[in-house]
Parts: sequence; C-alpha cells; structure tokens
Amino acid sequence: MNIENTQSQMRKGILEFCILSIIRRGEAYPSDIVEEMRATNLNILEGTLYPLLTRLKNAEMLTYRWVESNSGPPRKYFLLTEKGESFYKELEQTWNELSNGVNALKNKNDQPLKN
Repeated sequence: MNIENTQSQMRKGILEFCILSIIRRGEAYPSDIVEEMRATNLNILEGTLYPLLTRLKNAEMLTYRWVESNSGPPRKYFLLTEKGESFYKELEQTWNELSNGVNALKNKNDQPLKN
C-alpha cells in the first residue's frame, strides 16, 4: 500500500471545502488561495486550483469579478454565491460529522476491543 497515494486522496476529499472556506471570508484571488493553503501545509498547485474554481463557477457556487491591475493584466477575484453558501454549509456539517467520528474512533486506540 502506498502512503503517499492515501494521503493525496485524503487531501483531495477536503479540497473543495478548504477553498470554499477561504472564499467564504471574502473575495479571493487564486494565488492568494494557493498561498493560504500552503501556509497551513495544505499544498495545492495552481494547475489543480484553476480547474476546480472553474467547476465551482460552472456549478454556480462561485462568481467572479475582474479588477484592473497596475502591474499586469486584470485579476479575477472569486466570490461565493448564495448557492455556494448553502453548499458550503452542507459540506461544513459533513466535515463536522466526519471529524467527530474519526476523532472518536482515533481516541479509542488506547482502549482494547470488546469481544
């Protein structure tokens, strides 16, 4: 069994939730999302992020606005839509249930199994 593959699958499973968590706080530029994810040791490449943002936009979870830049082309800032907010709340509930369940199981490691 390959530990890197398992770790990668675990990270992929929570990627949308993490990205929506960042955007939920306020509009976000993709490179800022990448930097914030890296700062929390949840590394993501722009090549992974952009298709995910496009998929969320096409699903009407996100919208965007263009902002002129003094140092280059206009920047696209992403915002959560009302539909995206509802989706986020459902993901948050699922995360809380999963996190609580995993922690409960993990914390039982010190206890012997009952037959």
